[in-house]
Amino acid sequence: MGCYIEVEANVKIYVEDINPEGDKTIVFLHGWPANHNLFEYQFNILPQMGYRCIGIDQRGFGQSDKPWRGYDYDRLSDDVRSVVESLKIQDFTLAGHSTGGAIAIRYMGRHKGYGVSKLALFAAAAPSLIKRVNFPYGLDKEVVIQIIENTYRDRPQMLSDFGKIFFFQPITEPFSDWFLQLGLQAASWSTIAISKAWLYEELFYDLNMIHVPTLIIHGIHDQVVPFELGEIQREYIKNSKLIPFKYSGHGAFYDQKEKFNEELIAFIEGTEPIQASFNNN
Repeated sequence: MGCYIEVEANVKIYVEDINPEGDKTIVFLHGWPANHNLFEYQFNILPQMGYRCIGIDQRGFGQSDKPWRGYDYDRLSDDVRSVVESLKIQDFTLAGHSTGGAIAIRYMGRHKGYGVSKLALFAAAAPSLIKRVNFPYGLDKEVVIQIIENTYRDRPQMLSDFGKIFFFQPITEPFSDWFLQLGLQAASWSTIAISKAWLYEELFYDLNMIHVPTLIIHGIHDQVVPFELGEIQREYIKNSKLIPFKYSGHGAFYDQKEKFNEELIAFIEGTEPIQASFNNN
């Protein structure tokens, strides 16, 4: 069930609410430059197991409104708060991938984890996506600047190149085309604005504010958000667990989707994952 929620004057956010009658709620925050459909292979399975899955299209992406401004992490986390309050959800798991993970972390700091009982981070771009003084981890600043310049020059080509490093497992050409279309649904200016945010946003303080059990899933072959950032998150966040995905890149939710879903369910339920005979286990 899809709906629009007004988060500020003249800005509405699209929300896909799957299985609203589910016993436990998971709020999904997608990564750049996609939208809630990034979690298609979770939405196919988790509702069958009784979960309510809420996918939020961040402003500027997917089916949400695409204003010119409002792409800093504070504003984006405020949008999440507006959705949470509008849907009156409590005691939920907040799950974020990449930049969505960064926004989830800012939500935990800025909004003191309002309504969140558990946090799940998937290749989160935190505490800083780029290397900084006294922080020699992450991407070189020049890599992000190149992404911004390529977006101005030829956004479809930039997105196509990005798709080539996103996954570790082989993907089909139709899947690659589908992934490209997710990025093309975003506005060009929002795609650029989020990229620029990577240059100035830091989440060191926010990581220390997290007070709920936290699952960290990170592919060891990640070429977008280096695996070492997942290790640093584990050091900063109390009561957190890092699960390295040995056969995944940036998209563990697809590279090892069966294991990904198992680990997420086990975390929410407080049980051990079932070791089924899936590929890439």
